[in-house]
Amino acid sequence: MLRLIAQRLGLGALTLLAASVLIFAGTEILPGDLASAILQNNATPESLAEMRRELGLDRPAPVRYVEWLGHVATGDLGRSLASQRPVAREIAPRLRNTLFLAGYAAVVAVPVALALGLMAAIWQGGVYDRAINFVTLLTIAIPEYLVGYILIKYLSVRLGWLPSLANVTPDTPLATRFVLTLLPALTLVLVVIAHMMRMTRASVLQIMASPYIEMAFLKGLPKWRVVVRHAFPNALAPIINVIALDLAYLIVGVVVVEAVFVYPGLGQLLVDAVSKHDVPVVQACGLIFAAAFILLNMTADVLAIMSNPRLRHPR
Repeated sequence: MLRLIAQRLGLGALTLLAASVLIFAGTEILPGDLASAILQNNATPESLAEMRRELGLDRPAPVRYVEWLGHVATGDLGRSLASQRPVAREIAPRLRNTLFLAGYAAVVAVPVALALGLMAAIWQGGVYDRAINFVTLLTIAIPEYLVGYILIKYLSVRLGWLPSLANVTPDTPLATRFVLTLLPALTLVLVVIAHMMRMTRASVLQIMASPYIEMAFLKGLPKWRVVVRHAFPNALAPIINVIALDLAYLIVGVVVVEAVFVYPGLGQLLVDAVSKHDVPVVQACGLIFAAAFILLNMTADVLAIMSNPRLRHPR
């Protein structure tokens, strides 16, 4: 297992390096000139040349990439062009907010999805199974921003149960924070729960066709016990992979949801940085999203192998 973890970490580091190249190249091809965006109406040929020299834009892109990567490796994410503050200081509170929202949604979504998937496998082909499959297909087909607006319209505007904006600050009490972020968390739950539920159902039903499951039925065991005690543990590998991908989405894919609810997270910061041509912040946010996605995928691979004895001890 230690060798496997070391291999996965090495592969993850190479993947993150490739992602950093794409992130840097993506910011390079953004429309508009950064120096012009900063100077705006005060731009003259002389001031543009001086600004480009100050920003280092007069040097070749590969040289600037190597310099940027070296600074990132030492923990220096640069300085925000909009606020002139260190990027790490700009990102830290926003990252905490995003992790809080993602964790809030994950704590609700994962157990509910597993329970619904197991119930659908137990009552396969019944009214419950058909109803839950219809609802999950519907939530998968609807974009997350539309789900958010629907929840705002009915739960906030019409019924007045919850606030429509998730305006939280570092001084917001924990109980108030849970209430303010309930709508965006519910939006994320409705979006990701369908994938996890359907994978749980499909994986369990695939194991149900195994001979040892048939033997368990021949012994007279009830179906719920066969599903929970015998089929579910052996169906964990694909379920873990889907859960990890959905958890990665909760961190990486919150950009739209945070923009809908004006939630001060990393996704909203990324949107603001793009609109302001704040390249260092855009690069740092993109690198954090890539690192989170890669780390969760590596964790899923390791957990899937650990949950399967045949993969832990290959012959």
